[in-house]
Amino acid sequence: MVHDTAGDPITGLKWTRKTTEKISRELLSAGLSVSRNTVGRLLKEQNYRLRVNHKKLAHASSPHRNRQFDYIAEMRREYERNALPIISVDTKKKELVGRFKNPGAVWSDSPLLVNDHDFRSEADGMAIPYGIFDLQANLGHVFIGTSHDTPRFAVTALMAWWADEARSRYPAATHLLILADGGGSNSSRSRAWKFELQNFCDRFNLTVTVCHYPPATSKWNPIEHRLFSEISKNWAGQPLETYDTILNFVRTTTTASGLRVKATLLDGHFPTRVKISDRQIKQLHLQPHIVLPQWNYSLAPASTKM
Repeated sequence: MVHDTAGDPITGLKWTRKTTEKISRELLSAGLSVSRNTVGRLLKEQNYRLRVNHKKLAHASSPHRNRQFDYIAEMRREYERNALPIISVDTKKKELVGRFKNPGAVWSDSPLLVNDHDFRSEADGMAIPYGIFDLQANLGHVFIGTSHDTPRFAVTALMAWWADEARSRYPAATHLLILADGGGSNSSRSRAWKFELQNFCDRFNLTVTVCHYPPATSKWNPIEHRLFSEISKNWAGQPLETYDTILNFVRTTTTASGLRVKATLLDGHFPTRVKISDRQIKQLHLQPHIVLPQWNYSLAPASTKM
């Protein structure tokens, strides 16, 4: 189930592409006799829901969608077997900082008064939460940016995460697997993302493999339903009045399954539209994978031959 689950980053609802009958058969092969009805009841208890199709997409899904899902699952199993770190990364919805309405409700003896309009000009700033979720440790780290969501911002967050905590958690690791969406600051087509990742590899002598989720499948990225949804529930109905308020809500996000989250303010300027030349791209130690190379590739340190 762990490789076949998607979820809403706001509500926390989850769903799976496996049928109850298929899950029942797989459990039987593992020595557990569980009926499909019992599987359905257990899924509901785990916050899964039956979903119907909604005609809202204006484009067709990629014909390589299932192949990429299978490949991501294969890569995850390989890294898990070798006790190598696997992270899921993404940028959560940007938030206006100030007394603005935040969806949700809280127990209170009177309503919380907020601005009647969400004007950017009235905000104290914009919070850009870039999240890094360690799948095997069940630990998250969210870096709150104040400038722009760029590849340099994303990789600066990765560098801080590895230097401050992951390097000591995985002292013998020479490889890192990153699961990411196909767009945004970690876009599969971004030259700047790959260029900045090369700097990360060189600095920490790490080989980094990136697997991108296909277009229109971002909710299958584990960080969405295992980290971002819990943060959204924690601050639901509460105005995000200051950066300290946001950091505190992120840091106090926990779950019964043991999720713990750190938060750091990444208060620097990250300019947009940084151009990476063909010459710079040729200097990268970039190795596209045989399977769907547009979504799967590895970068090695400059001192290592791939």
